[in-house]
Amino acid sequence: SLEFLYLGGNFITSIPPELANLPSLSYLVLCDNKIQSIPPQLAQLHSLRSLSLHNNLLTYLPREILNLVHLEELSLRGNPLVVRFVRDLTYNPPSLQELAGRTIKTRNVPYAPSDLPENLVRYLSLASNCPNPKCGGVYFDSCVRQIKFVDFCGKYRLPLMHYLCSPECSSPCSSASQSSTSQSESDSEDEASVAARRMQKVLLG
Repeated sequence: SLEFLYLGGNFITSIPPELANLPSLSYLVLCDNKIQSIPPQLAQLHSLRSLSLHNNLLTYLPREILNLVHLEELSLRGNPLVVRFVRDLTYNPPSLQELAGRTIKTRNVPYAPSDLPENLVRYLSLASNCPNPKCGGVYFDSCVRQIKFVDFCGKYRLPLMHYLCSPECSSPCSSASQSSTSQSESDSEDEASVAARRMQKVLLG
């Protein structure tokens, strides 16, 4: 039943995903820490109205943050994402196991749990769909990280993290510089319209 959680100024470096198990949480204060990333599980905090993340080490936000349907205030000032964006994102080629798993999933190869070892059945259940609508592929462990810029309230463009199945699903992200491009604007149009209807205040300065 916890509604207000204040953890500011505690030298916290990471947020445990289990924090998402607080369905009544409305105000979450994580400012003045050393947090570098936000777990996407926080999108399950459907009652969250205010999220304070200022004065941390964030360079991007997970795209799942758009699912916080009741979020009214998001404080981000004093984070690297406000003054510089991620430029170089590496990609590690998938393993043979992952390539085999992708083939099974994308080609709908039939199999029964009794046909495979238990660990492989569990592995196949962990497939994530590539968000590129023109792809239809899946990934497991190896994916391409891409920054997608979203306009939250008509003034500020924030970087959200995407995970794609391969470099071919990603166009060159020239918008990684501080100047916005027409490509980044078109990429973020849908998410921008969703966020604009919900987000009331984004504090960057």
